[in-house]
Amino acid sequence: MKAIGFKTSLSIEEKDSFIEFETTKPIPGAHDLLVKIDAISVNPVDFKIRQSSAKDTVLETPKIIGWDAVGIVQAVGEKVTLFEVGDLVYYAGDITKQGSNAEFQIIDERIVGRKPKTLSAEESAVIPLTALTAWEILFDRIRVNADKDKGKSILIIGGAGGVGSIAIQLAKKIAGLTVIATASRPETIDWCKQQGADFVVNHKDLVKSVREAGFENVDFILDFVDTNAYWDTMVELIKPQGHIASITGSAEPLVLNKLKSKSVSFSWELMYTRSMYQTEDMVEQHNILNIVADLLDDGILKTTLKETYHGLTAENLKKAHQLLESGKTIGKIAIKF
Repeated sequence: MKAIGFKTSLSIEEKDSFIEFETTKPIPGAHDLLVKIDAISVNPVDFKIRQSSAKDTVLETPKIIGWDAVGIVQAVGEKVTLFEVGDLVYYAGDITKQGSNAEFQIIDERIVGRKPKTLSAEESAVIPLTALTAWEILFDRIRVNADKDKGKSILIIGGAGGVGSIAIQLAKKIAGLTVIATASRPETIDWCKQQGADFVVNHKDLVKSVREAGFENVDFILDFVDTNAYWDTMVELIKPQGHIASITGSAEPLVLNKLKSKSVSFSWELMYTRSMYQTEDMVEQHNILNIVADLLDDGILKTTLKETYHGLTAENLKKAHQLLESGKTIGKIAIKF
């Protein structure tokens, strides 16, 4: 099968930052599906792993990355019960295994959902990683309750990105929250409003912008940009007994003691935790993806696709990575095979 990978971590402008090669089609294990991929999308995790996973070394076999795919089930493992050959599926993958930048991929059925019926392959491919991340951070980490928390305020830092785009929709349309999203350019402000944000504030002076929007403090904060850079700002803006959650990691230790006087909770979210540790509730990602597919098919949620490239080529992956690395991406990028 055709695949695209890399043997060493190079700048995306370098000729061999991605290479096309032929490799053996994988064989599914007991709980695996073999999926013939039709479309993928690209996320910031892709370029971060490309930049860091083969530094100062040359791999013998190219590393295949990519997390987000849509395709058709070609074969199933002996213990598979959730899918059959011929099913159309979508998923975000497992960071510990080979990725989706290939013609075929094996994937554990417990982290796979049915493809939305009303969306194209590329419209569906941009959903899984960001929807799972946004769903888990809202409903598993913060544990937002649509009845108890309806009308409460949530600040989403990084509203126009892939995760921010779907988080705005889930927070507004499913959780019933009052959504404040950050953006600074006219096109990103407009995008956040299209996703359903009630207020769009400027992240360059966030405390001032939030308060000018009429909020002294907010109930919940989601950080999709930089935990360290926004830590003191989030500490100031969060309400007593509020909850902050982040996906971005921390280059420097966080001073959690700053949350103590307000009795504020803090959570990390990593979408790969369930698959990485084979948690007892790993199948929840299957359930979440099916719920999201229903919401998309019912028109309650909408795809966050912004741009599509055509063809599984090294050049298309380079273009997608360059755009993501620029930090100016709006919504999501898909590649249709």
